[in-house]
Amino acid sequence: MERQMDECQKIERSIIKKYRKQLWTPFIVAVKRYELIQAGDKIAVCISGGKDSMLMAKLMQELQRHSEVPYELEFLVMDPGYNEVNRQKIESNAALMNIPITVFETNIFDVANQAEKNPCYLCARMRRGHLYKKAQQLGCNKIALGHHFNDVIETTVMSMFYGSQLQAMPPKLHSTNFPGMTLIRPLYCIREEDILAWCRYNSLEFIQCACRFTENMTVSACGSSSSKRQETKLLLRQLSKTNPNIENSIFRSIHAVALDTMPGFKTEGQEHSFLERFDRIQEQLDTAD
Repeated sequence: MERQMDECQKIERSIIKKYRKQLWTPFIVAVKRYELIQAGDKIAVCISGGKDSMLMAKLMQELQRHSEVPYELEFLVMDPGYNEVNRQKIESNAALMNIPITVFETNIFDVANQAEKNPCYLCARMRRGHLYKKAQQLGCNKIALGHHFNDVIETTVMSMFYGSQLQAMPPKLHSTNFPGMTLIRPLYCIREEDILAWCRYNSLEFIQCACRFTENMTVSACGSSSSKRQETKLLLRQLSKTNPNIENSIFRSIHAVALDTMPGFKTEGQEHSFLERFDRIQEQLDTAD
């Protein structure tokens, strides 16, 4: 147990010191810039067992120790039907990193695997719903998910290329199905390459995608090598060779959307056309004359 505690301290120090610029600082930037945590919050930190959610758990734990803002944490692990190896890996990593997890079981994998269409979509929706429900039962008003900077960039590009819309991933949003609950993304400004570097430095191994369809595949992202997200990753990597700043540009662009130049946009479920503004401006010009 003493050796494990020493290892845990090493992991914690690496976040605050060696990877302060890459992990701790952008984490704090996101928390402050997007006002993710308020006094009195009780936050369910949702842990899938992967590198992102485990790092998020340590960051939230460290912030709680040093923050003057009082808030509570529940480290929530939902088992959707992991195999024994993955379940054990999550529990052993949590013990190693001194994260007091609460585990609850569901049959999501069994249900999703029987779906004829879009099993991944069904699985994602069910997982989110179960997490919200359990967090609410524990008295939480927020859930924290481990989406990082690259997830934000890739989602933005994918929505345009494959979804025919300009849609980003917000740093926080209200739940429509669970009133009073808010989803936050504390890793919003942290890059995946820095998370991987931190893992290698500490010799940490986490589960990758534990889906029944993909758990035997060698790709690091959930899905096959031909998945749209993997294609987007490769595209951005290729574009970065000639424009190293491209990911920063995409990230900044979703913070500076020029609606006046858009022929159409949607807000609060309602579609709007530039013609609404165009006609109004013409009326103002006519009045001025």
